[in-house]
Amino acid sequence: MDLGLKGKLALVTASSGGIGEAIARVLAGEGVRVIVSGRSQESVEKAQTRIRNAVSNADLLSLVGDLGTAAGAEVAIAAFPDVDILVNNLGIYEAKPFAEIPDEDWQRLFDINVMSGVRLSRHYLPRMIERNSGRIIFISSESGVQIPPEMVHYGMTKSCQLAIARGMSEWTKGTKVTVNTVMPGPTLTEGVEAFIAGMDEAGAADEAAQRRFIQTHRNTSLTQRLGDPVEIGATVAFLASQWAGSTNGAAVRAEGGLLRSLV
Repeated sequence: MDLGLKGKLALVTASSGGIGEAIARVLAGEGVRVIVSGRSQESVEKAQTRIRNAVSNADLLSLVGDLGTAAGAEVAIAAFPDVDILVNNLGIYEAKPFAEIPDEDWQRLFDINVMSGVRLSRHYLPRMIERNSGRIIFISSESGVQIPPEMVHYGMTKSCQLAIARGMSEWTKGTKVTVNTVMPGPTLTEGVEAFIAGMDEAGAADEAAQRRFIQTHRNTSLTQRLGDPVEIGATVAFLASQWAGSTNGAAVRAEGGLLRSLV
């Protein structure tokens, strides 16, 4: 299937690793010009090398900066005033008992996970609407619906993303612009491996530890495994495509059947 993405310009935040890098790789494979972003030149260049090893003709651009800050957003907007696709993927997480989460941690996760997407979307959405074309996709989580007790503050930020994306989509009424959210479940990235090791009694992150994590902390999962980052990339690519014009204001699940609710 031709997704109609060739020649489009996409900004994928936090794409120097993890899910973001996988999204960038899938989009590059569809002929998208992808802005690979990260906090250091070294991390961006290494990610670009990995992407080009997988997609030999990848058309990649660089964006170095901390997009979790207002200054970083300004740098991004100045460098790339218009994009066809914005993927708000930047996010951090940590396990911490609710009673031990200080104000500073609540604010830090909110600023990075929520405001990073707000700042960029506030710039790009009106421009997309003006030219009647564009896609904005937030990478949220099933944790935004089923709040994990070990990281309530993270779950809060993911719920915020769901609400913001839905509210933003109302501004696209009657246009060919869409705003959607993807909800991954636990996905096999270096960060999640470290997270699982921190949760595991043996401090391990191998396949056995991953199974223990799913069975203990995410036991409603139907796949009973961690997701593959490329699976998230493929979901994003479809939502960015010419065939997804009827999907707008949606929270699309890619969480392995973990959520038991119908809607």
